[in-house]
Parts: sequence; structure tokens; C-alpha cells
Amino acid sequence: MTPAEINIKFKELQQRIAKDFDNEEPDLKVLLFLIGVQELGQGPRKFSKRQKEELMHIANCRLFGEMGFYELEGLDQDGWPHWKLIKPIPAYTMLEQEMVMKSLMVTYFESL
Repeated sequence: MTPAEINIKFKELQQRIAKDFDNEEPDLKVLLFLIGVQELGQGPRKFSKRQKEELMHIANCRLFGEMGFYELEGLDQDGWPHWKLIKPIPAYTMLEQEMVMKSLMVTYFESL
């Protein structure tokens, strides 16, 4: 996808999530959190600040796993997934990083 196509699809994703949750359009961090909750698979509940950060990390690993950077190692005793870095992630510019994340998020939500 071109950057313009990514931005259009990402905006559509934001609008869909906002409508589904009857809330404002989510930014990248909110979408990472939602993906983390989905990947944890334990349903919505209250999370501590640290757990929220871990959920966003899980989402990053899951998304970049699609590009071959991470591999799921398994679940810990509490059912939280753990990922292993397989190869270093390139040093993307901020714009490149944003485009990659948007593209991966669009693909992730389309696959649900």
C-alpha cells in the first residue's frame, strides 16, 4: 500500500473503532492497547499502568511478528504471552515507523 492508501485505511479503522466503542477516534497508543487486550485473550478488565505498558508491548511484538521480527515463545503462568526478538528492527524514521505501524494495524484489524 502507498502511504496515502495506508492513511485512508487507517482513518477508516479509527472511525470504525470510535463508532464501535461510542468514543472519540483512537490514536496509535489506544489501538496498541486494544490489540494487546485482544492478544492477551482474557477480556476487558481493569489494568494497572504497568500492565497497560505490557499490553502495548505485546501488541508491538504481535504486529512486528507479522514482519518476522518477533516470535511467540509461549505463555507464562498467568497466561500472558512472551515474545522473542528474532532479528533487529530497522532504525525507521519517525514517519516510516508511523506508516509501518498504521499498515500493520490495518492488516491486523482486517484479519479479525
